[in-house]
Amino acid sequence: MSPQSAPSPHDPVQADAQAEIQYLRAELRKMQSLATLGELMGTATHEFNNVLMTILNYAKLGIRNRDDASRDKALDKILSATERAAKITGTILAQARNRSESLEPTDLRSIITDSLVLLERELRKYRITVETDFANQTPAAIASGNQIQRVVLNLLINSRQAMPEGGTILIKLSESKDKEWVELSVRDSGAGIPKDKLPHIFDAFYTTKSGPDDSGKGGTGLGLAACKEIIDAHHGRIRVESTVGRGTAFVIRLPIAKEQQAAA
Repeated sequence: MSPQSAPSPHDPVQADAQAEIQYLRAELRKMQSLATLGELMGTATHEFNNVLMTILNYAKLGIRNRDDASRDKALDKILSATERAAKITGTILAQARNRSESLEPTDLRSIITDSLVLLERELRKYRITVETDFANQTPAAIASGNQIQRVVLNLLINSRQAMPEGGTILIKLSESKDKEWVELSVRDSGAGIPKDKLPHIFDAFYTTKSGPDDSGKGGTGLGLAACKEIIDAHHGRIRVESTVGRGTAFVIRLPIAKEQQAAA
């Protein structure tokens, strides 16, 4: 193309195209957020049904057996089940209420804990053990809680899918040595990712999976691409470390909320 025919930086056609791209990206983010909420609702519905069945069965046990020991056992189980139900509904309601995309001081520990509550049944079904290593006094990060929860859920589901025969997920949360970042890592004990595939892992529509698993999740090639887009928008960093036969770790860094921001 000759210099005379090169598009001007102020070309209205080019500007319209860029505006359309930005609009479509925003719409995609909204749809991904709604899809995540839909998945959470489906997970919560199944788990809530299990809780109700526990309450029902132990209520029947307490009615059938008049002795104090049986009734005390039934009441303890019912109390435990209702506390579990309250955690599930509280987490879902918080996710549905907080639609803000603004970046603000955010406690990542609570986001991780809520995510594990929502995925507890799924992880247990696939024989996944979760270990956590949270450093004391980890500072808040500047983040959108909803967006980061989407990332955490995606990484946990990816880790679960990498271990079809069961395994361990280790979640670590700490402050970086230079005290500029909150560092979150999600490490699995799965098969790992071959070196030739690692450079493409965050590319849109690139996937190492053959399609959705029996839970209906994964295989689109959009999950990790969305994670990177979210972390980039937070002015953070995400990287992957993987060794074939030993597992994979995703490491996220988010800016620390300065004291004046956290106190605001």
